Amino acid sequence: MDTQSERGRKQGRNGLSGRSAWENRKNNWQQILRQSRFFCGMSDEKWEEMKKEGKLAVCLLFLLSMFFAGRTVGYVQQAVEAASRYGAVVMEEENWGLGFGEKGTQPSGNTSADELAKYDAYYIGSADEKKIYLTFDCGYENGNTEAILDALKKHDVKATFFVVGHFLESAPELVKRMTEEGHTVGNHTYHHPDMASISSREKFQEEMDGVAKAYKELTGLEIAPYYRPPQGKYSRENLQMAKELGYHTFFWSLAYVDWNVDSQPSHEEALQKLTDRIHPGAVVLLHNTSKTNGEILDELLGKWEKMGYSFGVLADLCGE
Repeated sequence: MDTQSERGRKQGRNGLSGRSAWENRKNNWQQILRQSRFFCGMSDEKWEEMKKEGKLAVCLLFLLSMFFAGRTVGYVQQAVEAASRYGAVVMEEENWGLGFGEKGTQPSGNTSADELAKYDAYYIGSADEKKIYLTFDCGYENGNTEAILDALKKHDVKATFFVVGHFLESAPELVKRMTEEGHTVGNHTYHHPDMASISSREKFQEEMDGVAKAYKELTGLEIAPYYRPPQGKYSRENLQMAKELGYHTFFWSLAYVDWNVDSQPSHEEALQKLTDRIHPGAVVLLHNTSKTNGEILDELLGKWEKMGYSFGVLADLCGE
C-alpha cells in the first residue's frame, strides 16, 4: 500500500527530478541563445546582467514568435533594434537605420558608434560640438549639382561627394570642380549594387577599384579613402573588406526622402525636417539629384549657421 509518507517521498523525488530537468532545459536554451549571432558578441558582464533582469526569456519568445510568424523582414529589423537596446552586436546583412529622440539630440543607429569604429566605420561625430559634416550621394547628374556647389562656395562650406562610375563618366567637369574647390570625393561603388549581397572579396574590390581608377584618370589624384554603401546596405564582412582595402565607411545620422525625383518635398517641408532634426556631430546625407536641395541649400546653410552650427570634414571623424 502506498502510504502518505511514501507518496511524499515519491513527490519529493519527482519534484527534484522535475526541477533538474527544467534547469537542464533552461541551461540548454540559454546556451543556444548565447551562441546565436544576435548575442555572440555581447560581453559576459552584459549577458549576466540580462539573465538577472529576466530579459533572456523575453528575447527568446520574441525571436521564436518572429520565426513562426514568418515575418522575415520585420524579424530582422526588430531583432536588430531589440538586440541593440540590450547591448548585443548584430551585424548581419542589414539596412542602415536610425532612431530619433528629442529635438536637437543625437539619434541612435542600429549599430553603435563604438562597434562601427572597430571597422573604421562612422555615422556621427561628437555630441559636445555643434558641428555638421555635409555629404552628398551622386548617382547621376540631372542639373542640380551646380546650384549645390554654388551654395557651398558662397558659405565657404566643404562637403564630401560620394560618386558612382556613371557620374564620373557623365559629369567630369563637375567632378573636377568639386576637387578644385576643395571638396572631398568619396567612393560610392562603380555600379551602385547591393554590396551586402557580394561575398566575394574580388567582386567587392572591383566595385571600389573601378571608381578609384576612373577618378584618378580624370583628376590625376587618388580618391579619398571614404566609402558609403549604396542604399546603406551593409554586413560585417563588407565593413571588414572595406577596412582591409584602406577605406573608412561612412553612414549618416540625418537624411530625409529627397531621392525621389518624381515626388520632391516642398521647400517648407525640407527646411523644417533638416532644421528640426539637426544635432551636434550630424553626418548629413543629401542627394545631388534633388531639385529641392539645389533650391534650398543656400537658405538651409544660413539657417544652420544662425543656429550656431559650423561645418567640419569627414577627415576630422577618422583622425586624418
